[in-house]
Amino acid sequence: MTDFQVLIVDDDFHVGRLHAGYVDAVPGFTALPPVGSAEQALRTVHGQEPDLMLLDVYLPDALGLDLLRTLDVDVIMLTAAADAPSVRKALRRGALDYLIKPFTAEQLSRKLRAYARFRRLLAEQPSIDQDTVDRALHALHPGESGAPAARTRSATEAAVLEALVPETQQSAAEVARKVGISRATAQRYLSALADDGAVEIHLRYGSTGRPEHRYGRPGR
Repeated sequence: MTDFQVLIVDDDFHVGRLHAGYVDAVPGFTALPPVGSAEQALRTVHGQEPDLMLLDVYLPDALGLDLLRTLDVDVIMLTAAADAPSVRKALRRGALDYLIKPFTAEQLSRKLRAYARFRRLLAEQPSIDQDTVDRALHALHPGESGAPAARTRSATEAAVLEALVPETQQSAAEVARKVGISRATAQRYLSALADDGAVEIHLRYGSTGRPEHRYGRPGR
């Protein structure tokens, strides 16, 4: 599964690097080098076409809220702007979510995993029905009341979940061999199960390179 490419736009270089580390720790996401201005953000969007932008309101050459309405890219606001008019304006201009600084790595991780579920639901088939739209929108804000009923798992997804041995962690490749599917397919189902809370993702760090993603059943 190809990672979602994420562009962080923040005028504080150190904060941008910190948030990039948060993004890189979430399976399925890769942070592009952060940028610190609206001009740099536009140049990067046109040149590298990121999947998602994490956008601050206060930039040295423009307000992020003004930049927002010029963008053709998914956006989540990450900002210290904690006033209701900014929140309303951000949502009105197309932001998918709004996260107020300071926040934890886990809070951002939840937002990113919700976004991944949203994207997967809308990518499952070329023509979608209202139930799929409702599920995709709910995926962005899973804590809302009136949630759709729990979905029925496919046979393959159920087999992937069954392949995970309690109290152990396994790689996507190991699960794929057990089920008899490709690693990419196993990765896709494991990510969806993680979004639903049925699977936990752990990172195992080696001496070099990106950490390996390991999957397991949640502890009881």
